[in-house]
Amino acid sequence: MQNARIDSFIFWFAIIVVLLATVSLVIFRESAEPVLDQIMTGITFKMDWAWQFLTIGLFVLLIWLAFSRFGKIRLGEGKPEFSTFSWGTMLFTAGMGTSIMYWSMVEPLYYYSGPPFGIEPGSQAAAEWSLTYALFHWGISAWSLYAFPTVVIAYSYFIRKQPSLKMSVALRGALGKYADGWLGKVIDILVIWSLIGGLGTTLGLGVPMVSQVVARVFGLEPSLMLDAILVILITVVYSASAYLGLHKGIRRLSDLNVYLALALAIFVLLAGPTLFILTYFTNSFGMMIQNFAMMSFYTDPIGQGGFPQAWTVFYWAWFAATAPFMGLFVARISRGRTIRQLIMHMLLWGSVGAWIYFMVFGGYSMNAELTGKLDLSGILAEKGGDAAIVEILSSLPLSAIVLPFFIVLAVIFLSTSLDSATYVLAAIATKEMRPGQEPARWHRMIWGGVLAVMGISLLLVGGLRVVQTSAVVVSIPIFLFYLLLIVSLMRWLKKDFPKKSGFVITQASKEE
Repeated sequence: MQNARIDSFIFWFAIIVVLLATVSLVIFRESAEPVLDQIMTGITFKMDWAWQFLTIGLFVLLIWLAFSRFGKIRLGEGKPEFSTFSWGTMLFTAGMGTSIMYWSMVEPLYYYSGPPFGIEPGSQAAAEWSLTYALFHWGISAWSLYAFPTVVIAYSYFIRKQPSLKMSVALRGALGKYADGWLGKVIDILVIWSLIGGLGTTLGLGVPMVSQVVARVFGLEPSLMLDAILVILITVVYSASAYLGLHKGIRRLSDLNVYLALALAIFVLLAGPTLFILTYFTNSFGMMIQNFAMMSFYTDPIGQGGFPQAWTVFYWAWFAATAPFMGLFVARISRGRTIRQLIMHMLLWGSVGAWIYFMVFGGYSMNAELTGKLDLSGILAEKGGDAAIVEILSSLPLSAIVLPFFIVLAVIFLSTSLDSATYVLAAIATKEMRPGQEPARWHRMIWGGVLAVMGISLLLVGGLRVVQTSAVVVSIPIFLFYLLLIVSLMRWLKKDFPKKSGFVITQASKEE
């Protein structure tokens, strides 16, 4: 494959902005943290209604698109570039990372101790809603936030023949000529920052979790040095994958990732309280379906308990902050798919994968808590989620094998997210990237190095939480991007496939 040339302005400006912002957040952490916290509180408490309407609105719009006449539009010529399985594994592992490993074990426990609707903590009702809300947060609504930008970017790339994988290009239908000027550059740099911020969350959850498990296996004390060594190891893995490219590196690592993840889930399902896990999931899944509309619009304006703002709205803002990355990456790997296939597979692959993990690990951890086998709520409150995860894994049969297996899986999960991210960062900072082209290898390696240096420096000074918060803060302009993406796609569809001229599934649309 041919490599594409870099966009020097975006490349250098983005690196300078990211490094300056990171250094500033580290140096002025004490003063920056309360300011960012206030902004995040404003986002979650004052924009709760807007995020709720946007998320459910995108879901409705995607379903309409999938089953309308536009759902038959094929993105790119010829057969799909990747098999359905490999395509699904890449989009799932890029979107979930180690977050699914972390939250599938501890999120139901958080809801058990701090349930919604004014329910008494630790009660039967709290236990029933615990897994229900976890399934809701990681299901179709979350993947709707990922899927819509993907559809617009893929349409721009394959149907409109725009030779670039950038958010600014996907917004051209709404912004017109302004997408090519300074505004477009600012948009792309903001997307890079949102991606860096999202990766801060991935590293912030994944590295300390793996570090705790490594410390338990080898009898070590968790330390910043151990965290730094893990970041270097992960960097080697994802850089090698990104260097090999989509077909030889990212695809193969994603396939391996899903095989290992399924193997661990099946083991826990069979070795754990199988009947409880299945019945608990069935009950929780039914409650989620029954209450889907209510949870989608729940803001608790009377009780003001803060649950939907602290969890649901925070999740929607977090997923939105990383959605441009998902949209750019999944659009690139979706050549040969129809819009209907793209939408339905993203919603189902992502949701089903997340539901399986929450069913197994959420069910196992809640059973250990409810039966008194482990005091996970106490461990969670005193020592945090990482310590709770170590205790959950240690309580499994064959824990001497499970713990090292978990380490390998977590490293691969982190790597599959970061190799995809490295590829996308390089793609955004590339001038043109036509089908069949990839960002230059040295370009991918530079972004891999930037991520590694940033990750280690922030771990050493404890600044990851600030970057996680800043990722959500960036979701404010991302919210506006969603509105512009809707306008952009609707204008293109109306122009390219007018109803009166008949509908032909073609890619004859030309760049404006």
